[in-house]
Amino acid sequence: MSLEFQNDSQGPFVAGSRRTLLRGAVAVSAGLLAGRALEAGEGQPSEHAARKGRIKQSLVHWCYSKYWNVEEMCRLAVSLGIPSIELISPDHWPTLKKHGLTCAISSSHGFQRGPNQPANWDFCRETLTTRIEQSAEFGCPSVITFTGMSGELTPEEGADNCVKFFKEIVPLAEKKKVNLCLEMLNTRDDSHPMKGHPGYQGDHTEYCIDILKRVGSPRMQLLFDIYHVQIMDGDVIRRIREHRDYLGHIHTAGNPGRGELDDHQEINYPAIMRALLEVGYEGYVGQEYIPTRDALTGLREAVTLCDV
Repeated sequence: MSLEFQNDSQGPFVAGSRRTLLRGAVAVSAGLLAGRALEAGEGQPSEHAARKGRIKQSLVHWCYSKYWNVEEMCRLAVSLGIPSIELISPDHWPTLKKHGLTCAISSSHGFQRGPNQPANWDFCRETLTTRIEQSAEFGCPSVITFTGMSGELTPEEGADNCVKFFKEIVPLAEKKKVNLCLEMLNTRDDSHPMKGHPGYQGDHTEYCIDILKRVGSPRMQLLFDIYHVQIMDGDVIRRIREHRDYLGHIHTAGNPGRGELDDHQEINYPAIMRALLEVGYEGYVGQEYIPTRDALTGLREAVTLCDV
């Protein structure tokens, strides 16, 4: 996914108050200062924030691209003990490789144009085919995918169309040994174009799990975004245990607000990370929150909190 802010006349993200705008300006300024300090060699962690390393963490590129360029982000990932920068263009994969990093999951067709609508099948097929082949060549283990927006489709029609499409594309993923990870997104939060996705069809965990079961391939898995699951379904740890065999990738963010993983939000991340270890999860956990304060400080805190 890419972060695309909309102005007041273009969509659901409307600046609600001068205070909100000031908070955003402060966060951006703090992030820019952190980026300059990082470039100058200042403010870098003296030791890895991910010291235990039992949870393989990843930075989600779109969340931090306004604060650090790719080179800076790579150096930051290395300094924090993070092995991956994900959802970043394949054009930047050589830079990741230069720093000894990988891309845990690659982007694809986006959440709006998905295979639940047969009119999107050619577009999705072409995009996923390219990404699967690129990922196999680079060593990226997974490619993200989505159901798409529901439009006039019933949930049953959308699921049937997704199953038909994924059964066609998954043999290539099997051949190339790359996972397709279907992401469940929340439809409740309409305050910001990346905090919620009203109209998205795959907005419940079990709805997406049913699609995966019907496709019936070990290469068809779930992108379990803890933030979205908490909003729509809750009972996060129980669902991790129930769906352990389908967990292909994990994303984090604080709820409400999709901000930092701090004490201003309700999700108990250390307990969830321990649950992932208990069920034998060996994939990546991508830090996908939207910074609201100093970007470097918040990221170090999040990485340390998930390093159980």
